[in-house]
Amino acid sequence: MLPEDLQIISVDDHVIEHPTVWTDRVPSKYADVAPRIERAEDGNDWWIYEGAKAGNFALNAVAGKDPRDFGMDPRSYDDMLPGCYDVSQRIKDMDTEGVWAQLCFPNFGGFAGSTFAKSKDLELAAACVSAYNDFILDEWCGYDPARQIPLLTLPYWDVEASVREFNRTAPLGAKSYTFPELPDRIGLPSWHTDHWDPILALSNESGIPLSLHFGSGGSPTVSPEGMSTNFVVGISLFALNSVTTMAELLLSPVFHKFPNLRMALSEGGIGWMPYLLERLDYTWERHRWYNDVNREVSPGELFARGHLGGCFISDDAGLEARHRIGVDHIMFESDYPHSDSNWPNTRKILAESMRGIPEDEVHKLLEDNARTFYDFPRSS
Repeated sequence: MLPEDLQIISVDDHVIEHPTVWTDRVPSKYADVAPRIERAEDGNDWWIYEGAKAGNFALNAVAGKDPRDFGMDPRSYDDMLPGCYDVSQRIKDMDTEGVWAQLCFPNFGGFAGSTFAKSKDLELAAACVSAYNDFILDEWCGYDPARQIPLLTLPYWDVEASVREFNRTAPLGAKSYTFPELPDRIGLPSWHTDHWDPILALSNESGIPLSLHFGSGGSPTVSPEGMSTNFVVGISLFALNSVTTMAELLLSPVFHKFPNLRMALSEGGIGWMPYLLERLDYTWERHRWYNDVNREVSPGELFARGHLGGCFISDDAGLEARHRIGVDHIMFESDYPHSDSNWPNTRKILAESMRGIPEDEVHKLLEDNARTFYDFPRSS
């Protein structure tokens, strides 16, 4: 049994944006090109952006379905739980699965805003980012601020615009910003450059962490030709992005320059962390002298300072090794309404995973660490 006073916090769930998120909010001059929903003749709903089809829901809205009914086929709002897109119903679904609070990533915009990064008109893209952030702050999280943690997006393709959006929204209650995990894999400068310093400095100074969702740095394995039949390979190995991200960051100047900076490796799992930390230190000891890395602080020591948060859905291997990772560095995620979600049985399955773990550690893993990481205290 889980402690009765436990308020489970999930640090990775997802919003399926309702059809008028952008048409209600972007400037009128963008009315014809802003994201909107159109229903096709076959009854499926499609996002239309800049005059073209730009996305459907497929695996992103399957909570409550039997895995036999999963698939990449298009879906409609009629074919998903209302809690996917209606925050009042989302709270009810959270009560059903026993989750007190969530931090939700975008759907149409991509985990870190990648849909808008590919826009023909990047001024429109920035307006769409701001509109989404206003939706999250005012409507989604404003409905019940004790139950939803505001995760916002940035126009990351433009550092100056990102700084402006950070400065606009941080005072409004932002608790985190989603950001590409491996920017160099999507054609942008890497963590080893100073390109991102203005954004990282804001995060460092404000104490607002970045959330790096796996897959925001591209697919680790799957070619487009094999997507329909072999996507299970990609889903199984998306955590490789988080593995690479952790190695890149711990061997980069980022946390040395910004000692208060924190980042979550969202949906990346934790079972691999002990080996990677061991391997990073082993390699660093031998190769630091001729490489452009910090020679005084080992990657393991840097990790122990709490810069990175590991996130798990179902990860018994990681829970068994929690002391090698550090109990204070681990947070839970439920992934509603995506295909990794265990809704409506989340609390029941967690109780099995927590069997044999001391109650004080259970509180840290399932609530306290997330409240600390995202500065989300219990409300009175």
